[in-house]
Amino acid sequence: MMVKKTVADNRIDKFLWSVRIYKTRSIATEACKKGRIIINDIPVKPARQITAGEIIQVKKTPVLYTYRVKEIASSRVSAKLVSDYIEDNTPDQERIKLDMKNKTTARYRYKGLGRPTKKERRDLDKLMEI
Repeated sequence: MMVKKTVADNRIDKFLWSVRIYKTRSIATEACKKGRIIINDIPVKPARQITAGEIIQVKKTPVLYTYRVKEIASSRVSAKLVSDYIEDNTPDQERIKLDMKNKTTARYRYKGLGRPTKKERRDLDKLMEI
């Protein structure tokens, strides 16, 4: 006897994977277990059922993404169709954090200089703490 899953019967980890917030379902499950997925200000477990209209917060260091669920996906959707299922409500302040991180981590070391010395590494660490 085969049991059919309904569209309304969807776990949060499967939903995060299906709308391409996480690359694999196991990564989404691990994020839930570590408390990085928040719904209604409460960290959720991977098996929590998701419904349309809920606000999901996803912590991906250093940014806290905010999404509103429009519709539940029955299976993994293409990147073009993701906007039909979720609405990105991430504040601009969070996006600025991501831009700053990307700009500061892009370092170039000239060929032939080898590994940084201990002093150079400390200077780089001080620069990154800004």
